[in-house]
Amino acid sequence: MNELLTIDNLSKSYNSLAGEVKAIENLSLCVKNGEFVSIIGPSGCGKSTLLNILSGLDKDYTGSFKFNDNVKVSYMLQEDSLFPWLSVYENAVIGLKVQKKCNEESSNYVKHLLKKYGLGEFMDKKISSLSGGMKQRVL
Repeated sequence: MNELLTIDNLSKSYNSLAGEVKAIENLSLCVKNGEFVSIIGPSGCGKSTLLNILSGLDKDYTGSFKFNDNVKVSYMLQEDSLFPWLSVYENAVIGLKVQKKCNEESSNYVKHLLKKYGLGEFMDKKISSLSGGMKQRVL
């Protein structure tokens, strides 16, 4: 079996007024092709911290991890991180623009997806006109 993800002795601590908080301590695991993995636990146990590290949002940790070259990572944040001054469509293509991959084909595909997920009539509207669930679909 191919290893999709290998984590080796991953640790992350935060400093607070009460002292050091260990969010993750010496986590090691291997996820192989075909396996289904869930990250569960009580609030504050490090689930979001782990996902922030694996997605590249947090670079201040010890240990290491490696994804197989063919793995693409996506991650939906707990709260939406949409830009309120942009339209629904503009928010939906921002990742493509940052990667310099926004062209006519990708733009049309984004529009197709927005329609597919019930957001077609909101494409030119500001984010404030959407419900919470609709905002999650933009992400």
